[in-house]
This record gives sequence, structure tokens and C-alpha cells, in this order.
Amino acid sequence: MNEQLPARALGDLAGVAGGSIGWGGDTIITGIEYDSRLVKPGVMFVAIRGGYADGHDYISQALERGASALLVERAGDYPVPAIVVADSRASLSPVAAAFFDHPSRQLKVAGVTGTDGKTSTSTIAEAMFANAGYKTGLIGTVQIKIGTDVVAHESRQTTPESLDIQRILRQMVDAGVEWAFLEATSHGLAMHRLDDVRFEIAAVTNITHEHIDFHGTREAYWAAKKRLFDMTTRRGGRSAVVNLDDPGARSTLDACAAEQTMTYSQSDPQAGIFARSISLSTNGFTSNFESPAGPIAITSPLLGGFNVSNSLCATGIALMAGIDQDVITRTLANPPVIAGRMARIEEGQPFNVVVDYAHTPASLEKVLTLLRSLDDRGRIIVVTGSAGERDREKRPLQGAVCARLADISIFTNEDPRFEDAGAIIGEIAAGARNAGGRPGETFYEVEDRAEAIALAVSLADAGDTILLAGKGHERSIILNGKKLPWDEAAVARRAIQTRIEQEREK
Repeated sequence: MNEQLPARALGDLAGVAGGSIGWGGDTIITGIEYDSRLVKPGVMFVAIRGGYADGHDYISQALERGASALLVERAGDYPVPAIVVADSRASLSPVAAAFFDHPSRQLKVAGVTGTDGKTSTSTIAEAMFANAGYKTGLIGTVQIKIGTDVVAHESRQTTPESLDIQRILRQMVDAGVEWAFLEATSHGLAMHRLDDVRFEIAAVTNITHEHIDFHGTREAYWAAKKRLFDMTTRRGGRSAVVNLDDPGARSTLDACAAEQTMTYSQSDPQAGIFARSISLSTNGFTSNFESPAGPIAITSPLLGGFNVSNSLCATGIALMAGIDQDVITRTLANPPVIAGRMARIEEGQPFNVVVDYAHTPASLEKVLTLLRSLDDRGRIIVVTGSAGERDREKRPLQGAVCARLADISIFTNEDPRFEDAGAIIGEIAAGARNAGGRPGETFYEVEDRAEAIALAVSLADAGDTILLAGKGHERSIILNGKKLPWDEAAVARRAIQTRIEQEREK
């Protein structure tokens, strides 16, 4: 994923960066990097201030590796020409777009935002467009897809930095991609990663409780999400797709062009797309989607009401692009498999084990409610945690949801980062205790996630369901700044196999 356009004059890039350059405007730039370890001769190094490090502290390393120019916030006596700007992260976006020749103007981009459901919705929508005959691309939490080429997304940034987005979009254009689907997080929107992406369609699934640590208030979080619609409307995008069932999503309507907005709902027949006669079962759901294109009969293996909502959103995106009803029906009947989303683990055990990415109070409530509705005969055992250095307010809310909807909860590590893991777990447990949970009976605190999963497996009886929530597809646990290898499904399989072997030996 490292191919770049041949060259740009530094003076041209200084113009779009909105900064000053003292000399060297004719320097030819053949690459841009914000990671000093990737710098080589011909590359401009961009010094970005981050949560853990300041790129300005790595300028000397970039110069040692042959950097030909710098984009910085601090003026200095540098041995190479430097563009000096007020905010290097904000300036990187237009610079990257110009360097890669504005790829989002050469294909169509659909952006999906929301607290939950972004990955499922964008993946389903991408499949609809591919089934309609378009060559498609996808940038999301789980994977980056360019046509039929798929790369696992290991960066842990659902919405990558602006440089990476523009680079990937350029690769899509060069590969002949016609429609790209991009998950737009609140961080990505607030941190200028999407400033210079031209969106044709913007969609919102929901806006609930998340990332208050970063945004400060719920209102600021909602405002960050709304930016996607402001950007789409200002730049002549085709339309917006909005969930009327969610108050946060509805709040984006004032940023949408009314005549180009498609609403969807499971409860409001006045919505542009209304899911009538919904039937949920262990086999999926059926419904009749009423739409401007006429009724669309849906039979899908996707589980739960939240997947009805995700399917409605994807349908709205497809209809806005003129995709036929039969393609929508066919795609939902055979939807793409999404790693870490309601993934069942089967090792011959007499109880159910499900891995899911649910990591917010709202998503945990949806998944636990769904699992209870599918089979209320057995107990539900949930293993979950909460990320360090992220929204602390949600931790007791998660504990309360688990105490209310699960029979047994085991609170454990997710990604402590530099926070004390035990303290994070204690905050979740406090919420469970306040909701009536009893330590040592209905909830446990186990810091080591593998041990927590093993405990859940040891407690399960025939007919019970274990939900392993929060990690989903992720391949690491971040502890003290290090990414420790992790595979939730593999750990669960080992725990199940160990129990089966132990029972055989009895």
C-alpha cells in the first residue's frame, strides 16, 4: 500500500497547506510520511502532534533518513526546506489530497458514521454495489478492500489518517474502483482526516454514548458526527441517509439537504424506507421494506433488530444510487460475513459461544437482548471490558447493562493502554453493583482476559450462551503502550477444548 504519484513541487504543496515556506519551493517531493521510520530521500516528513508523541521530536530521525522537506508547526533553522503551518494535522489533509491528485473527485464515495453499525452497514452496502456490477472499495474497521483485493486493517484506526485515506483512494482510482465505502468515525471527522474527501452519499446509523473522553460533551460528539453531512452538502454530494429511530441520528437532519435525504425506520411509517411486518428468529429476519422504489421483500440470515436497521441503512444508500430492488433482496439474502460480528464458535460444546465487537452500553444492550430473545432457556454469561484512556462515563453504564441483562458477568481487560487495568474493571463493576449485581455470584472481576474467558467456559452449562464482547476482530490488546497479540476466537476455542479434554478424563 505504498505506491505514490511520482512527484510534486514543494511550493505547490505549500500553497494548499496554507503555510509559509522560506526557500526551496522548487524541491521535488516524491512521497509524504508522518512516521519518521518510513522516510527516505525525496519524502516530505510531516510532524504531527499525537496523544502519546509529538512528531516534532522525530524530525532529526527523519532528516537522518534523508527527508527532503518538512511540514511543521515550529519554525526553525532546518537543513531542508520547511512549510510552517498552524496545525500540521489539518494541513496534511489538503496536502495529501493535492499530492494524490484529489482521488475522491475521480470516484464516488459513500461515508457511514454512527456509534454502532458502521462496519456492518458499510460492508452490506459495498456488497450491494458489487452485486450490481460496480467495482468497489472499502475502508473500515475490519479491512481495506480494493476491488477483490482485501487487506486486514491492523492500525486500530477505523478511519485512517488523511494521508493514508488519500493514498488508498488513489490506489482505488488506479484500480478502476467506481464506488468507495468509508467508515467515518467522530475522531476521523474531528481530526481532519476526512476534510478533503468528497462524499457523494453520507449515512448515519445512530449516535449514542461514546468517546466523551475525546470530545468532552455529548453535544460535541454529536457535532463531530454532523460534520459528515455538512461536508457532503457543501460539496454537492448527492444525498443523506438518516435513521429516524435514533435521537442522535435525527439530530443530523438540520445539516442535510432536505430534498436529498432518505430516512429509514422500523417504527415510523412516514420514513422514506419503512420496515413493515418484521419477524425475528434464530434464522434471521423477514420484513417488507416499503420504499420509494416500491415494496422490497426481505428474507435475511442476519440476526436481530439492529441488523434490520443496518440493512435499512444499506438499502437507503443503494436506492440513492439507483440500484435495483432485486439486487438489494439478493444481497440481504446472502450477506457478506463480517469478522467478529456475532461470530459463533463451535467446538462440539453443549453451550453457545458468540464473539462480538459490542463495546458500548447501547451495543451491549442490543446484543444481550438479542441473545436472550433467541433462547431464554439457558443462562447468558458475558465477558467484557472497557478501553483505557477512553470514555470513562460509559464504564459503569456497561456494568449496569450486564447486571440487568446477563445472568453472569465477568469484567476483564480490553485495551488498558497506560491506565490501571484493575481500576477500569472496578469502575465497570461499580455500575453492576449499583444495578443489583452481586460480586462472586452474578459478576466477577478477572484482569487477565484469557483467564476470564476460561472462567466463563468453566461456568457454562448445557444450553447456556457465552458472549465474548468488545474485542471482536481485533488482533491485539494494548497494554502499557505495547500491542500484545490477541485472537478472541482462538482463545475461546482453546478454553473450550481444554474443558472438553478435562471432562473426558474424569
